[in-house]
Amino acid sequence: MRTQKRCMGYVAIVVDDYDRAIDYYTNKLGFTLVEDTPQPGKRWVVVTPNPESDCNLLLARASNERQQGFIGNQCGGRVFLFLQTDDFWRDYHQMKAKGVHFCEEPRQEEYGMVVVFEDIYGNRWDLYQNA
Repeated sequence: MRTQKRCMGYVAIVVDDYDRAIDYYTNKLGFTLVEDTPQPGKRWVVVTPNPESDCNLLLARASNERQQGFIGNQCGGRVFLFLQTDDFWRDYHQMKAKGVHFCEEPRQEEYGMVVVFEDIYGNRWDLYQNA
């Protein structure tokens, strides 16, 4: 009997401009650009925090006013995405040095180290390392 592998392949995030988003996610957060393929009226743009990851971030440019209204607020102001790291302090200091906006000071929780930051659009993320 074959076991089926299931995983999240992409998480779409609405952006205002492909190149601006690529620049932020690759240069500020250290993601890798996996794909940037032109399509009629849009581009298929994928970035990832780790090229070996099964889950990637799809940068989807807003195509109408309704979608534009969700840029930076895809989760109603709650933390939207969780960036897990194997070295919290390395990534925190690198991101801070590159101008990433942190909403608080890092804190130790039962599950590990965590800090909330906002991306270029205002989406809230957790940077965390499990204990």
